[in-house]
Amino acid sequence: MLRTLRRRAAAVGLSLATVLSGSLLATGVAAPARAAVPATIPLKITNNSARGEQVYIYNLGTELSTGRQGWADASGTFHPWPAGGNPPTPAPDASIPGPSAGQSTTIRMPKFSGRVYFSYGQKLVFKLTTGGLVQPAVQNPADPNRDILFNWSEYTLNDSGLWINSTQVDMFSAPYAVGVQRADGSTASTGRLKPGGYNGFFNALRGQPGGWANLIQTRSDGTVLRALSPLYGLETGALPTTVMDDYINRVWQKYSTSTLTVTPFADQPGTKYYGRVSGGVMNFTNGAGATVTRFEKPDAASIFGCHRRLDAPNDLIRGPISRTLCAGFNRSTLLVNPNQPDSGADAFYKDNVTNHYARKIHAQTADGKAYAFAFDDVGHHESLVHDGGPRQAYLTLDPFN
Repeated sequence: MLRTLRRRAAAVGLSLATVLSGSLLATGVAAPARAAVPATIPLKITNNSARGEQVYIYNLGTELSTGRQGWADASGTFHPWPAGGNPPTPAPDASIPGPSAGQSTTIRMPKFSGRVYFSYGQKLVFKLTTGGLVQPAVQNPADPNRDILFNWSEYTLNDSGLWINSTQVDMFSAPYAVGVQRADGSTASTGRLKPGGYNGFFNALRGQPGGWANLIQTRSDGTVLRALSPLYGLETGALPTTVMDDYINRVWQKYSTSTLTVTPFADQPGTKYYGRVSGGVMNFTNGAGATVTRFEKPDAASIFGCHRRLDAPNDLIRGPISRTLCAGFNRSTLLVNPNQPDSGADAFYKDNVTNHYARKIHAQTADGKAYAFAFDDVGHHESLVHDGGPRQAYLTLDPFN
C-alpha cells in the first residue's frame, strides 16, 4: 500500500511554506526484492518539452540508511543539509544542469525517499529552517518560486526496489512522465498526457464554473505556470469553502438511514467495517458490532487534503477507513455505491459536486492514472511505477500542448 506523505508546517517568514520533515513516499508493505538493489541506479532525464530555456534538476530527500535530509549530486553522492536558521537561511545550490531540448542527461539516484525537481529558465530557491528544508510553496504569493515554471516527481529507492510517480497532489504544472526499466529488461511508464492534454486540462478548468478557474496561476507576461490543487485553492480563497457542502450533506443524510460498507484491504475481503450516521457523526463498527472509529462531518478542506476530520493515521483501522472515505468523497461515489472502495473508474466524478481538478486531470492522462489527491492510490488509480530490481529510472519532460 502506498501513500503520499506531506508534512506541511509554517516556517518563520513563510506562512504557507512546506517543510520536508519525512518520507515523501513510504511503502506500507515492502515488496520482495527480485535482485539486490545497488546503492544507486541511473535516472535518464529526456527533454522532449520543445522549450528553449535551461533546465535545472534537483534530487532532494531523506537518506534512508541514516534518516538525514540532504541532496544528491549528479553522481548520486549524498550531501547533508547544513543547519538552518530562524528566519530561514539559503540552502546550498543543489542544482544539476539538465538536458537541452531534444537531449538526455543521466544522473544517479541513491537510496532516498524524496523528490526530483525540474525547473525551466531559473534555478529554484530553497531555504533551510531549524526544522529542515523549506519546499517551494507557490500558493503563497510571496514565495520566491511563485513565478518559476517547475514541477517534481516523488520516489523511494530502497532495498525492496524503486517506486516513482508523477504527482499533481499539490499542483498541475509542467508535463512529464516517469518510468522504470525492470530487471527483465522490459519498461513500464506512467504520467504521460494525451496529445493536447496539457492545454485540454487548462481549457477545461477555465470552463468549470464555481471558482475552479481561479486555481490557475499565470506570470505577469501571461505565461501559464500551474493550477493549484483545490486544497490550496481553499487556503488562498480561490475556491469557496462551501464548494463540497451539498454533496457532504447528501452523503450524511443517506447514511443516517442506510449503511456504508468499507472493505479497505483488497487482499482481505473478509475485513469489513460498517458506517452509520447518528447524532451528526459517522460511526464505524466491525463485524461483531463494536465501534472501532468515528468521523465528524467533514468539510471541503478535510476532503481535498485527506486530513483534519478525515485524518488517516498509519494504523490498520481508522487510517484505511479514512483513505476509503477520502477517495469516495473526492470521486463522488459514496451516493451511488454503498460498498467502498470502487474498483472501476466508470462511476468516478459523475456528480455535479466533485473534485473537478482531479476529474479533469484523469481525463487527460493517456492511461487514466494520476495522483490528483493524496489517496488517489485507493483502487490503484495512481500514476506510479514500481520494480523490485530496477535497472534504470526515467523522467521525460513532455511537450506543453
